[in-house]
Amino acid sequence: MQFGIFTVGDVTPDPTNGRVPTERERIKAMVTIALKAEEVGLDVFATGEHHNPPFVPSSPTTMLGYIAARTQRLILSTATTLITTNDPVKIAEDYAMLQHLADGRVDLMLGRGNTGPVYPWFGKDIRAGIPLAIENYDLLHRLWREDVVDWQGKYRTPLQSFTATPRPLDGVPPFVWHASIRSPEVAEQAAYYGNGFFHNNIFWPMEHTRRMVELYRRRFEFYGHGPADQAIVGLGGQVFMRRNSQDAVREFRPYFDNAPVYGHGPSLEEFTEQTPLTVGTPEQVIERTLTFREHVGDYQRQLFLMDHAGLPLKTVLEQLDLLGEEVVPVLRKEFAARRPAHVPDAPTHASLRTARDAAPAPTDATSAGTPTSPADAATGQATPAGTGAGR
Repeated sequence: MQFGIFTVGDVTPDPTNGRVPTERERIKAMVTIALKAEEVGLDVFATGEHHNPPFVPSSPTTMLGYIAARTQRLILSTATTLITTNDPVKIAEDYAMLQHLADGRVDLMLGRGNTGPVYPWFGKDIRAGIPLAIENYDLLHRLWREDVVDWQGKYRTPLQSFTATPRPLDGVPPFVWHASIRSPEVAEQAAYYGNGFFHNNIFWPMEHTRRMVELYRRRFEFYGHGPADQAIVGLGGQVFMRRNSQDAVREFRPYFDNAPVYGHGPSLEEFTEQTPLTVGTPEQVIERTLTFREHVGDYQRQLFLMDHAGLPLKTVLEQLDLLGEEVVPVLRKEFAARRPAHVPDAPTHASLRTARDAAPAPTDATSAGTPTSPADAATGQATPAGTGAGR
């Protein structure tokens, strides 16, 4: 199981003193946090993609390429690559380039983001968000697997005899997680391709998360990728820790109350009760995180949000020490002891290459009631009654 952190890259005033970091300070802090993640033994660092204040990570591949040059083991990921507003040709080429530079330590999470105005900024219509996600990934999937692509769709100009360069490292594309917190169509899309499904459940009760993951697992099995409990699942989460739980609550409260993503809404107590946010001791974080398995089954990736809402860099680094030294070692041991042997590990470049080399010749993906296109899959067309997305 992989453990790591993700950042949304917000530039937020520290509510305890009013200080606002500069964009340069925030960007440099994100790099420092990624390096610390490797130092304390975490597996993954993921950055979001945003194109509006108060967020700064508008170019994930630039940041991840820089971090790749300064790390040896850390898997570099995105916490959202905007599949709707980015050109899939550019995604294919940018992340293949990053894959080569990072010696394969790259995967990405595709999502639609959480900012409606980003669509017109990049010439897209938000009302086409789901169809854009479906069509753009269909093209991205082909660009990484076919040396020469002829393609025509609705939302971009056609391609004729096009080859994306560079080609994926070792002929193995980066692993893709389809990320969504509310759209069953995205869970369906992940299942159709046999890709991972990441539910960043920081805003939602676990019952909602359970339903989304169950849909993905059920459809993963339907499309013939293996038993439902072998589907590849990732979860988000949030923690803030101190040795004493009362100290953690007292220190974190002003940051929670003013956070750009959920401040001025439900109270800290309501949020910790209704979502996976855990504010307390390392032992409480361990205990709470282990319960996630009861809702979604055995899963492969757990990422935590730790550097948002104006928290000082010094505090975030202290949190990472606690996470890496006290929390994650116990979680690794406990999750491993509870996981059946047939449940796969999280994919890596090495494991994907091994699986590719050992795989038999591909079979027809359109047989036996399977939809003939990803669009059919995500809309529930051409599927047996009662099994479509959202039911």
